[in-house]
Amino acid sequence: MQFDFTDTTVGYLAIGIFVLAYALVMAEEFTGLRKSKPVILAAGLIWLLVAAAYPGDDPHVVEEALRHNILEYAELMLFLLAAMTYINAMEERLVFESLRSWLVRQGFTYRQLFWITGILAFCISPVADNLTTALLMCAVVLAVGEGNPRFVSLACINIVVAANAGGAFSPFGDITTLMVWQKGLVDFFTFFLLFIPSVINFLVPAWVMYYAVPRVVPARSEEVVVMKRGGGVIIFLLLCTICTAVSFHNFFHLPPMVGMMTGLAYLQIFGYYLQQTHHREAKPGTWSEQKHQEVLGDVVAFDVFRNIARAEWDTLLFFYGVVLCVGGLGFLGYLAMAAQVMYVQWGPTAANAMVGVLSAIVDNIPVMFAVLTMNPDMSQGQWLLVTLTAGVGGSLLSIGSAAGVALMGQSRGQYTFFGHLKWAPVIALGYVASILSHLWLNAARF
Repeated sequence: MQFDFTDTTVGYLAIGIFVLAYALVMAEEFTGLRKSKPVILAAGLIWLLVAAAYPGDDPHVVEEALRHNILEYAELMLFLLAAMTYINAMEERLVFESLRSWLVRQGFTYRQLFWITGILAFCISPVADNLTTALLMCAVVLAVGEGNPRFVSLACINIVVAANAGGAFSPFGDITTLMVWQKGLVDFFTFFLLFIPSVINFLVPAWVMYYAVPRVVPARSEEVVVMKRGGGVIIFLLLCTICTAVSFHNFFHLPPMVGMMTGLAYLQIFGYYLQQTHHREAKPGTWSEQKHQEVLGDVVAFDVFRNIARAEWDTLLFFYGVVLCVGGLGFLGYLAMAAQVMYVQWGPTAANAMVGVLSAIVDNIPVMFAVLTMNPDMSQGQWLLVTLTAGVGGSLLSIGSAAGVALMGQSRGQYTFFGHLKWAPVIALGYVASILSHLWLNAARF
């Protein structure tokens, strides 16, 4: 039996704990307190309140509800762990650094680099996560835009929008799309119906901002980074892993996480080969004509477990806290109340559009998990809409996505909250245009 705690002291206290925890998450840039810490504490306190206040005769009801949330988290966490390990392995093999150095050496103008970094961010983020993609492209921008903060700011805004838009049409591009796919609400290939709306979301603000980019040719750099042995094979193994995960889910109805963990074994076995043949390896790395020196890039043998250890554990643990917090609030009845207001009174289209706005203020992970926990009765077109809005809505503010927050730190004050806010109306125009294009192009899915 489901009880309603929304108008009780326990309910108010649980909401207060969650709001306080999330206020600390949003203040991470100023306090230095990692975002996982307050939400993990809040998760434990909320479920303690739930267990203490539950009036039913069977104490195992709360336990079963909690175990259900933990199982959902475990599937997503193992999927992300495999994906993060691949990305870290590619970084260790200098795959991304070699791409960065090649772009820096080409002598592109600022306007050309504005488009190149934006398009690459859009194309890479469907496979790599939007955070890694944004950091890579920002490194290029910082290397060529030194001394020109206006270009750096505009290029970083463009990268954030592009990375978030690129991740919105792929199950692998963002945690929110991954959650929808693993729930079985949208199958793998149906996500690509969001490709054109995602392109529109990226191109509309980019086209306007392009005219503000300085017409300057930056000084060329001669830095050369050579990819380590095995980097190309790891890219191929990542593609094989994605195919394995999709096949496990589509043809055998197994969780995609099982396919990803199977694919992780591909990397582990190949990593064993790299370790055993390490003595044969040339020592590629970074070379600069100006300094006439070589920095060895492969003095330590490949170790897959080092790449697992370098996964974004703060993000994974933050995700644990969010899933349990939202699950606890759902048990108390708050999500049912929110679903009644948003999806019954407002209607699904307005509600799903608002999800994107909320994800710019509150991280899109708890917002999307709350929607999935509500599980409103919606058409496939509406599920695609909420996937789109949760993915691209974070671009409206610099703090609305992990990519934006990371770039504010990486750019050392050249890309800022208020610099991004200045272009928010243009980004909002792209947001609205992407929603309208989806409603028109995919009308048959509603």
